[in-house]
Amino acid sequence: MGRSLNSFASAFSSNMNSSLLKLSLAFGLGAVANALVLRSGGLRRALPSAARRPSSTTTRMSAAVEYSLPDQPARFAKQKAEKNQRALDIDSVYEPGFLKGKRVLVTGANRGLGLAMAKELAAQGAVLITACRSASDELAGLGAQQILGIDVTKDECMETFGKELDEPVDIVINNAGYFYGPVEQVTADTCNFDEEMKMIDICAVGPLRVTNALYKAGKLTSGAKVAMITSQGGSIAWRDVQNGDDGGDYGHHMSKAAANMMSKLLSQELKGKGIMVSILHPGFNKTEMTKKYEHIWEIEGAVDPSVGAKRVMHEISLMTLDNTGAFINCEDGLPIPW
Repeated sequence: MGRSLNSFASAFSSNMNSSLLKLSLAFGLGAVANALVLRSGGLRRALPSAARRPSSTTTRMSAAVEYSLPDQPARFAKQKAEKNQRALDIDSVYEPGFLKGKRVLVTGANRGLGLAMAKELAAQGAVLITACRSASDELAGLGAQQILGIDVTKDECMETFGKELDEPVDIVINNAGYFYGPVEQVTADTCNFDEEMKMIDICAVGPLRVTNALYKAGKLTSGAKVAMITSQGGSIAWRDVQNGDDGGDYGHHMSKAAANMMSKLLSQELKGKGIMVSILHPGFNKTEMTKKYEHIWEIEGAVDPSVGAKRVMHEISLMTLDNTGAFINCEDGLPIPW
């Protein structure tokens, strides 16, 4: 009897160890697969709704991801060599008809790319709504409803959206931003910590404040699209190429990386409500903000803001719940790694 019990215990232990080993291997491989999947999180136009399902994991692992190039001069040169119409002639793919009659709210619409987007929206028959600190004759000339006194760093301003908007909006373009001009370097003792916090507040927390206020007021409903205008400067993976060994510019890069993280989390939260969120690098545009880089505008493919506006609208037209949360380069329509 004792020998039988010992044999049974031995067999049971062996079977249990074997089962545990199989479970461990399965879990380990699954964890590795999920890690790989998470690292390729910006899959273009094909993000499954359940990333933890084995079938979805397999699909995502087998999908080839073509990312945009981090080297901007090389990217532009490649586009020209390949005669890439999507990158070189946005009008060849852009179909603006979807904007007609849509209620579109744009923050930071009084200058630069924001103003160019406002002009494009008005030209395409959208119901233009802008949110700025002060009134603009140019926006008034476009027939925009101007929501004034909006400072995206002030919580108390956010209730204004609920009061000024009489019905929900179809598209929100969070474009308000801020760029501190001087180069920040630890080795040169030029870090400006107050300016860094200001950039983070405006560029990362600001769009969240606006979106939160709109949702809270019932002005963002199922089917709405939220476009976050961020930057390739928020890609950690691209710092090795774009910054090399120089580093620096802490506030700018930290604020954009924070904006990207906020936008990704927001896309996950709002997906169940049928609201889409995109994270868009608008490309290199010839604006007052980039004028200090005027000497490289032509080398790196900078475009007039009117072209940049169409690129952004094209990407907004492609937004779906399947690709919500993707980080896209509006220059070529390809994803940017985190």
